[in-house]
Amino acid sequence: MNISEPFIRRPVATTLLLIAITLAGAVAFRLLPVSPLPQVDFPTISVSAGLPGASPEIMASSVATPLERQFSRIASITEMTSSSSLGSTNIILQFDLNRDINAAARDVEAAINAARGYLPTNLPNNPTYRKVNPADSPIFLLALTSDVLSKSQMYDAASSILAQKLSQVSGVGQVIVGGGALPGVRIELNPTALNKYGIGLEQVRGVLSSANANTPKGHFSDGQRMWEVGANDQLLKAIDYIPLIVAYRNGSAVRISDIGQARDAPEDIRAAGYSNGKPSVLVIIFRQPGANIIDTVDGIRAALPQLQAAIPQSIQTRVVMDQTLTIRASVKNVEQTLIISVILVILVVFLFLRNPRTTFIPSIAVPVSLIGTFGVMYLLGYSLDNLSLMALCISTGFVVDDAIVVIENISRYLEKGLHPFQAALKGAKEIGSTVLTISISLVAVFIPLLLMGGIVGRLFREFAVTLAVAIMVSMVVSLTATPMMCAHLLKE
Repeated sequence: MNISEPFIRRPVATTLLLIAITLAGAVAFRLLPVSPLPQVDFPTISVSAGLPGASPEIMASSVATPLERQFSRIASITEMTSSSSLGSTNIILQFDLNRDINAAARDVEAAINAARGYLPTNLPNNPTYRKVNPADSPIFLLALTSDVLSKSQMYDAASSILAQKLSQVSGVGQVIVGGGALPGVRIELNPTALNKYGIGLEQVRGVLSSANANTPKGHFSDGQRMWEVGANDQLLKAIDYIPLIVAYRNGSAVRISDIGQARDAPEDIRAAGYSNGKPSVLVIIFRQPGANIIDTVDGIRAALPQLQAAIPQSIQTRVVMDQTLTIRASVKNVEQTLIISVILVILVVFLFLRNPRTTFIPSIAVPVSLIGTFGVMYLLGYSLDNLSLMALCISTGFVVDDAIVVIENISRYLEKGLHPFQAALKGAKEIGSTVLTISISLVAVFIPLLLMGGIVGRLFREFAVTLAVAIMVSMVVSLTATPMMCAHLLKE
């Protein structure tokens, strides 16, 4: 059976097929995300728990240990790491690469609920978890500096304005503000004064909590009308805390100023960030999984002028890191290499065939095969990265082989005096099984890469599949379009 005969006899339909493959690949090329390496999701979950004032030893023994005991019963955990610090515990759970992250998250949530009875009763909130990907790195980094405002004020502007606006940019997955903390008030107590007045720390904490509560104040009513009492009891500045009465001793009030001092300070005094030696607040931006990193960064840069106008003018924003600079250069270099390889292949074919018409056929078949591969890559959810583009560069030599084998066999019958149409029919019928065998054998070479496990196997899977797809698309083009062009372009 001659697979190529229907396509040879219908040149218009075959030409439309070529155009369809080319257009589909060209459209997919514009839609493919760009990244340095293939998107590999590591099923990793981070669990956090906080107990204010607890030492690292207490956090490790009373919070981390019960959670770890429950987490150890979850299937497919390959690594569990916990770290405890003052008032907080963080546990990282890494699962097997084949484990579904959503199912793992449900198991983690069930384990947290099971461990709740073993956790301290004064734990303010349940432990929280979130899905993370340790392979993701920040794509953009902004540094905020100011000669007038404090770091707390810059952090407030970054967290309340910049972080929210940047999160709305298409492709942005997460925005983290670091290097500082929100403005707060720190009450520093004198132990000697507390002992003198017989006041405990818990008593001071209770007074501060009740004095800083924004609760309903009630209402007045005369039977016909009612008036709501509205007042904000929240204390935002240190000067508001100084006159607070903590207790009464010997008929006189004991105030905060008598047992310590209140001062305006960041919520966390141990958070620091610097840019070029100046105190700064950092805005760290991550992308969404599968998002086009170049389009995402372009959207962020386009939004920067508007964001700069929304924050105080005394704050200067500076781009500290842009990951797309190296990605753009790397991808552009590989794309140029791909174009050069196609041109060199066509020149080598012309050098040996020395026939412009014969050379024109592989010069069409090779680009169509490579462009058509982009369409399949889009359907598979792949990206334009160094490995997939390298696979296309390598496939250039394999792709041209199918076209040359078909052309050479048809040219042999032309030299025997057959009409180009008859030569194409006979040559394609003879060589069809050979082209099919060559393509399958080339694809079989990359099966071990597809079967590799672990992180390396995940990275090179896209490389192997892209190369195999290019070879299969080339086989289709060589069995359809190449014989058709030989039948209508070559001469006796």
